[in-house]
Amino acid sequence: MTWWIILIEALVFAVIFTVIIFTYFRGERKYSPTSIHNYPPDIQEEYFKTHEKIDVSYRSKSVLLTKSLGVLIFTGILFVCALIAGASTFWQGFLLAFGLMAWIGIYDTCFLDWVLFANLPMFRLEGTEHMDKAYHQKWFHVKGMLFPGLIIGLVPAALVGWLITLVR
Repeated sequence: MTWWIILIEALVFAVIFTVIIFTYFRGERKYSPTSIHNYPPDIQEEYFKTHEKIDVSYRSKSVLLTKSLGVLIFTGILFVCALIAGASTFWQGFLLAFGLMAWIGIYDTCFLDWVLFANLPMFRLEGTEHMDKAYHQKWFHVKGMLFPGLIIGLVPAALVGWLITLVR
């Protein structure tokens, strides 16, 4: 596999991921269970003081459906990346896909969550605009990246590895 291609793919993947996040968090969608579950518990608690309480757990249908759709989308993107990079075995496809998932987890945590999410008003839930400290909880986002983030990342990585064995 070619390393410079993988580096370019990592950058392109970050751009695609950023576009997906900014597109998804527009308008009323940021008030859906699939968005609110990404906020720290104290922000959720404050938000639900003035809004209807909805299930935002990982077991809710809408969160499960969104995460499953994300896994499928990432599998498709990562499969194309593995093909372009020249992966020819299960392990090459798996490691490339998992490496890109780990990269996007780090990028999401360190840039999107710590910098943009914490500072841009577009990500503030109605009624929580005053909670600057709560929006800057770095440890909350690191924990989410590690678990369930990296665990969920194993699924598209395994699917990509399997798909590589089918086409190569």
